Amino acid sequence: MPASVVAGNWKMNTTVSEAAALAAGIRDGAAAAGNVELVLCPPFVSLAAVRDAVKGSAVKVGAQNMHFQESGAFTGEVSPGMLKGLCDYVIIGHSERRQMFGETDESVNNKVKAAQAAGLKPILCVGESLEQREQGKASDVISGQIRAGLQGVSDASDLIVAYEPIWAIGTGQAATPEIAAEIMGAAIFETLRGIFSGAADNVPLLYGGSMNASNSGEFAAQDCIHGGLIGGAALQAEQFLAVAAAVAAAKA
Repeated sequence: MPASVVAGNWKMNTTVSEAAALAAGIRDGAAAAGNVELVLCPPFVSLAAVRDAVKGSAVKVGAQNMHFQESGAFTGEVSPGMLKGLCDYVIIGHSERRQMFGETDESVNNKVKAAQAAGLKPILCVGESLEQREQGKASDVISGQIRAGLQGVSDASDLIVAYEPIWAIGTGQAATPEIAAEIMGAAIFETLRGIFSGAADNVPLLYGGSMNASNSGEFAAQDCIHGGLIGGAALQAEQFLAVAAAVAAAKA
């Protein structure tokens, strides 16, 4: 069975001092959360502070994005090499990046390959819009995103895939555990099996989209859901740790 992972995407929230304090709070309570990998993804400016705050603990650090080029005239971007030593994970293809900043399946694919080449662990995000779901296209859309995002990728050992239905992100409207499991067990897992064969069995699948302490256990109770990519609930240490504890309990 894949490892249980709970990753916090802090998005564009927290100052450097606030990020360090939040990370310290999570670090101090991590041991009680149970058998689950905790990953904190602060804004770029706080990566070093968060890394230092969790040093010596089992808590890991991730970036929210990166460019696939190693260097060059890309104002405002951060390369894989710049992230090495600051974090272990990197979120790639989040729906907000796709929708607001024009990221494509091609750029996502380039980033996944660049992350792996740099020794970073990609958290590949996929998900459908409400319109696509209502048209019955959700499975096809997500399967297509995975195939395109992983084109030319042969190593699944450090890969994580997060399913985040766009209509449930930041809305307070989570997909039901059954809806999530239907997509994650079929469209996502079966597509990964088609790419990686048996190695897909060890790829953690995370649910993202208004997941919180009150519903995380129900999601994690589904066999094909191994954790969560947490937004709003990740901005308070107590809530984030409660999510992790619920996931660990469901998988125990």
